[in-house]
Amino acid sequence: MPKTLDKVAVLEPLNPNKSTALFGGKASGILNWNDLAYPHFYNHREQIRALFWRASEVDMTQDIKQFPTLPEKEQDAFLKIIGLLATLDGPQTDIAARIGHYSTDPSVKSIMATIADQESEHNHSYAYVLSSVTSFDRQNESFETGRKDEVLLKRNERIMQVYNEFALNPSIENVLKAMVYTALLEGLFFYSGFAFFYNMARNQKMVGTSTMISYINRDELQHGRFISDLFRATLAENPECNTAEFTDWVYGQFRHSVDQEMNWSRYVLDGIDGIDLIEMEGYIKYRANKMLRMLGLSEMYEDYVDNPMKWIRAYVDNFDDTKTDFFEQKSRQYTKTSDLNGFDEL
Repeated sequence: MPKTLDKVAVLEPLNPNKSTALFGGKASGILNWNDLAYPHFYNHREQIRALFWRASEVDMTQDIKQFPTLPEKEQDAFLKIIGLLATLDGPQTDIAARIGHYSTDPSVKSIMATIADQESEHNHSYAYVLSSVTSFDRQNESFETGRKDEVLLKRNERIMQVYNEFALNPSIENVLKAMVYTALLEGLFFYSGFAFFYNMARNQKMVGTSTMISYINRDELQHGRFISDLFRATLAENPECNTAEFTDWVYGQFRHSVDQEMNWSRYVLDGIDGIDLIEMEGYIKYRANKMLRMLGLSEMYEDYVDNPMKWIRAYVDNFDDTKTDFFEQKSRQYTKTSDLNGFDEL
């Protein structure tokens, strides 16, 4: 029988401050960052906290002017991909908070609260981008993509099932499965969408949006690192869950997710100038291998241990918090506006 989890009480002074387990243990609820069950979680906390930013600080002036001039295919892909990202990041705020609710380690609660806040800002950023470049009706249409687009609904079917199962039946097994899909979301599901915006930026199109995406991407890399670490630690604390059957389940979800990501990229990126779909599919497999290694598992796609999408290295795949423009090769910095979305400069 799976070990059922209960929501953790806010304060239990009779319990020790240092948690006895990540989930299903005991802790007072008093957080002492200098006395943690997993001291290196403090480093995760500092790295994630260092990434604070706000969407409204990114200058969208040029994007406002450029969007109406984009080819119809690029405009359509832009709106569909924003819809995809919003579909994923909205629930991610909730799932991060839920994982925190059931963790008996107060450091995990604190880190997941920060992640939830950042995911909320990501979701806000998509609304901010759309409000900058298109009409209210088209904004709403983009946000409806996750509810109505058949390809996207199929793509998100399993993550919806796993997240809802954890919400309805919290257990060690289900929180582990939710963490697997959180890692997939942070490290794989966004990446064909990110590639679209980075490809536009290297052609000096919609650079404000691309800059926003790069900050989201940087956050997701750090979130993925922590979730992968939390997954491994939770599995180590619960060796009865570390079975061949569970490992096979994880590999099966990765295989399915790669297939769905490739289907989505063919659906939304076909015909986009500068995007090679064969190269994109190789990149998706490369990202899957990378996330499997972070979860402590072996690679699935032996021919994709190196990044086949050379040009995208300027934007992603680093963990040192530095972003560079492909066409400028210098650190990306905010250009802040003095008025909302830069409308004063039109």
